[in-house]
Amino acid sequence: MTRPVPIYRDHDEAYQADSCAPVVAAIAKGQLRSFTLVHGHYPGRQLPQDALPGIKTVGYWDAGHDQDWGLEWHRNEGIEFTYLENGTLGFAVSGREFLLEPGDLTITRPWQEHRVGLPLVTRSRLHCLILDVGVRRPNQEWKWPRWLMLDSSDLEQLTDILRHNEQSVWKTSQPVRRCLEAIGHAVESDQAGSSISRLTVRINDFLLELLDMLRQRDVGLDRSLTSSRRTVELFLEDVRDHPERLESDCRVADMAASCGLGTTQFISQVKRLTNMTPAQYLNHCRLERAEKLLREQPGQSITSVALACGFYSGQYFATLFRRSFGRSPHEIRNRGIGARQHL
Repeated sequence: MTRPVPIYRDHDEAYQADSCAPVVAAIAKGQLRSFTLVHGHYPGRQLPQDALPGIKTVGYWDAGHDQDWGLEWHRNEGIEFTYLENGTLGFAVSGREFLLEPGDLTITRPWQEHRVGLPLVTRSRLHCLILDVGVRRPNQEWKWPRWLMLDSSDLEQLTDILRHNEQSVWKTSQPVRRCLEAIGHAVESDQAGSSISRLTVRINDFLLELLDMLRQRDVGLDRSLTSSRRTVELFLEDVRDHPERLESDCRVADMAASCGLGTTQFISQVKRLTNMTPAQYLNHCRLERAEKLLREQPGQSITSVALACGFYSGQYFATLFRRSFGRSPHEIRNRGIGARQHL
């Protein structure tokens, strides 16, 4: 990844290296067996261009021993299903951690942050299916691929459940397990697109069995997960968790547009969530980053820290810093130097 890109734009460019590099390296070293068919940047054998549009990746990995890598926090542009056939595996989503056991199914919505391995991937066979449903923001309507054969009412109900349910880990039913393992066998046996028909049927079968399973579980729905408020929450989380993006100038209109909102609505949502204006929230994040840099890297000059955090006026930076922390940047930096001298 050569430059950070907001998560509400082109996912493939923004997160390609973060989500795929460890898997690619493990396969190259012979640490991991992988059988996947893909469209786009994901590691695996490329599907024929016109075959199963919307699939980003389908297949499984087989880690015959504990690995020395994990998939750090990342997001996918599609709805992601993973199924643990064998072994155990750490998994985390939205700040919650799980130890997956055989038969567990994970469901992560488009753009929902998650990680695999806590911190490392352990001996496991993990199936994965990522379907792009055309979502770049949580409040957008899902558009399923045309090759799905579910009745419109069934697909509408499945969409409703997947969009509005917060439970990410499920104990699977036997029919769901059978479908996912059959998908894996079809991928493994594919030769230059020979399994396309079989995969089409198997994936449709899986989604139908999944819907039946969810119907039987009496799933609760949370409509707020697709609201404009949720979109802004994710945006603010992304700003907070990726402070390197604060170096460039950020206009409120651009931030609102990245969330698919008008400026007035965006400002209102930010105010409701943080009790700050967008500009105040950005400065808050920038100052938090500056304070951390001054403590942890006291060798940097005050000017370089200010510039790295998006402040182009040293006086303005110093005024806001003292107002926030009750000390000047020089005082915080000198304390950092003193702490290092006593190590």
